[in-house]
Amino acid sequence: MTNSKLNIGIILGSTREGRVSPQVGEWVKGIADKRVDANYEIVDIADYQLPFLGTTDGTESGIVAWNEKLSSLDGFVFIVQEYNHSITGALKNALDFAREAWNNKAAGIVSYGSTGGARAAEHLRGIMGELMIADVRVHPTLSLFTDFENYTTFIPSDLHLNNVNEMLDQVLAWSGALKTLRE
Repeated sequence: MTNSKLNIGIILGSTREGRVSPQVGEWVKGIADKRVDANYEIVDIADYQLPFLGTTDGTESGIVAWNEKLSSLDGFVFIVQEYNHSITGALKNALDFAREAWNNKAAGIVSYGSTGGARAAEHLRGIMGELMIADVRVHPTLSLFTDFENYTTFIPSDLHLNNVNEMLDQVLAWSGALKTLRE
């Protein structure tokens, strides 16, 4: 295995207008960048303009670019918001548009919602298992009631900092170990 830094994508799991996932993603990236132990980047599924699965032959440029981006990454942090006790349709669609690009990589989850996004995170864990993504245990949960002002402006409590760093420690450890399977 080479000594080069791992590449970790921070995946924004929502595409709706008015979403707050970019605020949460930038916060996680800011914490991650202070660590200097990997290369971190925001990956916004909205940028790929993925069609709905089943309405295409799969050759559109957005689908190809999405798979190329995922293939270039060693691990992930999913920014997941809870909608109707689950993940967004946009995130499920994006997960389904790739297969091998996810395999043998690790991921952490940062979730938010009225119950910290816990139910969405649990649904995502089941999907990740099928895609051969190893999910890590530490899971920062953010409350719409205490970590957001008027449900729209993200103002995280300081108590989340340790959880985010512990999650990133686990993502890096597992991503490094799983990289040996892909080499």
